[in-house]
Amino acid sequence: MRTLALDHGTVRCGAAICDPSGTIVRPLEVISPPLPERIAALIAETGAERVVVGLPITPSGVEGAQARLVREFVVALQELVAVEVETWDERLTTKLAAASAGGGARAALDSLAAAHLLESYLERRSPNNE
Repeated sequence: MRTLALDHGTVRCGAAICDPSGTIVRPLEVISPPLPERIAALIAETGAERVVVGLPITPSGVEGAQARLVREFVVALQELVAVEVETWDERLTTKLAAASAGGGARAALDSLAAAHLLESYLERRSPNNE
């Protein structure tokens, strides 16, 4: 299933998508400003069948103000699209994105974070992990 991952922020939104088999993940262009209508258009453009939005949770497992904004964004987006929209713990994706960039990855950090988020999501949902 083609899944779109989003690293949502107040100024911009990183994005990544996988192939229909859920094997290959690639970062997309950053969306700025990160309006639900722009993301809905990206969903239609890419043929995404599911959307996973990174949920910022503290290392201790607490949801703060940014998590509330993400949840509000998810509700607004779900009203515009017919595909499933869910959240996924995004802890450590920013550090992984920085490491990828340091290793030569050329995408924007926000989209690299979205790619790591999607890889984590797909790995966890893999039949081998259930």
